[in-house]
Amino acid sequence: MLSDPATGISDFDALRLALARREGSPAAFLFAFDLLALDGQDLRAEPWQVRRETLASLLRGAKRNGGLRLSEHLDGDGTAMYRHACKLGLEGIVSKRRDAPYRSGRSPHWIKVKNPEAPAARRIEEAIW
Repeated sequence: MLSDPATGISDFDALRLALARREGSPAAFLFAFDLLALDGQDLRAEPWQVRRETLASLLRGAKRNGGLRLSEHLDGDGTAMYRHACKLGLEGIVSKRRDAPYRSGRSPHWIKVKNPEAPAARRIEEAIW
């Protein structure tokens, strides 16, 4: 991702354009949100909360200005968080059950809710990639 220096909000479109132009950027970074394996050990059967805590402990020693960041996690009212994410212009939110193991593909244990006004939604509507 690239973030807007003024707001700190990630900007997928800026990343897409930089990649299309083959430009590097010191502002580019990746968000880590889950950990499926560590040192050859499969962690997918572990609850999300355990995987998340393990990932957080690994990233504590990483440089704050480095290219890998732990995604923010918030507990609370999902509807209120979704509305706030939309007001910020974010692409949406992902909600996961803390006690659920990892399952690839769609699952009742997690849900992604997209902001219909976000640039990503407009790209899909307009078939712009």
